[in-house]
Amino acid sequence: MSNAFELNATVRADLGKGASRRLRRLAEMVPAIIYGEGIPAVNISIPHKDIQKALTNEAFYSHIITLHVDGKPEQVVIKALQRHPAKPRIMHADFQRVSADRAIVVAVPLHFINEDKCKGVKIGGGSIIKALNELQISCLPNDLPEYIEVDLSDLGLGEAIHISQIKLPKGVSSVDLAHGHDSDNSVVSVLAPRGIASADNPEKK
Repeated sequence: MSNAFELNATVRADLGKGASRRLRRLAEMVPAIIYGEGIPAVNISIPHKDIQKALTNEAFYSHIITLHVDGKPEQVVIKALQRHPAKPRIMHADFQRVSADRAIVVAVPLHFINEDKCKGVKIGGGSIIKALNELQISCLPNDLPEYIEVDLSDLGLGEAIHISQIKLPKGVSSVDLAHGHDSDNSVVSVLAPRGIASADNPEKK
C-alpha cells in the first residue's frame, strides 16, 4: 500500500461528555478511543486539524494507521467516526488495534471503472445504478487493499454485477459471501430506459 498515515495522540484521563466538549472547544482536539487485541481500551485525543486533513484522503478509511500515543506507536484501523450534524467538525473517532497475523474486517471503497464504455449505457441507453459504494472484506492487515475495482465495460442493459462476480485481491474475502449465497447482493446494475425491454424483463415494452 502506497500511503502511510501517522497521527499523534495523547492519553486523556478526563472523561465524560463535559470533558469531551471542553476538549473539542478549548483545545481543538478530537476525543477518541483505541480498543481490541485483548488489551484494555485507551481513551485518547488527537489534534482536530490532523485527523481532518487525513480524512480528505479516501485511503485513510481502509488503511493501517500508526497512532503515536504519547510517543508509543499503535497499529490501528478506523472503525467509526462521528461528525457534527451541521458543522465540518469531527466529534469522536474509534480505532481498532490490528495484529499482523490476525484477520481484520474493514469496509473498502469500490472504484467503478470504464463507466463511459459500459455496453448497457453506450449501446442500450441505460442508466448505471450503484447499490454499494463499499464492500466489507476480511483479510490480514498486510493484504488490505485501499480500494477494489469493478469493471463496468461488459455490463449490458438490464444486467447486474453481484458481489461474487467481483475479482478480489489475493488473501481478501467478502464478509457478505461468508454468510451464504443469499448475501450475494447486487453491487451495480444498468437500468433500461423506460418502456425498453431488458434482460430481466423481456416482456416489457
